[in-house]
Amino acid sequence: MPKYVLFDFDGTLADSRNVFISGWNAFAEKYQYRKIKFEELSSLRKLSILERAKRLNFPILKTPLIIPDFYRFYLKNAKEIKLYPRMKEVLDTLERQGHSTAIISSNSEDVIKEVLLRNQVFNISRVLSSNVIFGKDQLIQKFLKEHQLKKSDVIYVGDEQRDIIACKSAGIKVIWVSWGYDAKELVQEQNPDYLVYSPEELLEVVLEELGR
Repeated sequence: MPKYVLFDFDGTLADSRNVFISGWNAFAEKYQYRKIKFEELSSLRKLSILERAKRLNFPILKTPLIIPDFYRFYLKNAKEIKLYPRMKEVLDTLERQGHSTAIISSNSEDVIKEVLLRNQVFNISRVLSSNVIFGKDQLIQKFLKEHQLKKSDVIYVGDEQRDIIACKSAGIKVIWVSWGYDAKELVQEQNPDYLVYSPEELLEVVLEELGR
């Protein structure tokens, strides 16, 4: 039975920050939330989702109401979402080594598949999407059950504090990547199993972990 590497999408495989900020600022103007300035990204990366919502004057309970608008905005602007450099090579190498890959994300399946197709990524076996910000642990459990996998048969790769929390809840190992939405200062207290700082280091850790 193949082992699986589960990837987050935004901030891990794909750089969608420009699209997110453009979408957020469009909705902020419409609904009277505070806009995001590009120069404050560094400070926002060190804040939790709840702290960011407070700074941006956004009632977090309204998240389910704006997610459909965000999905439509992302799909309309999907051509602006780029894979991070060398991440396609990581996916291709994992396939050659006999490991399967899947995506578990809060972004919509349509957006993810459009970006993958445009970048000629055809080796992702499954895309699972949830519009619940803190519900990834349930998707992970669903994936394990559907594929009859042991927890030791998978490892998750993500960039956010909530990814680590979800993996700890689901009982699987997690790798944090440095190039995404959350800063190291924010995620360290969640104690991810690995912290990596380049796609090459990520590939090395994954191959070593799944080879055990």
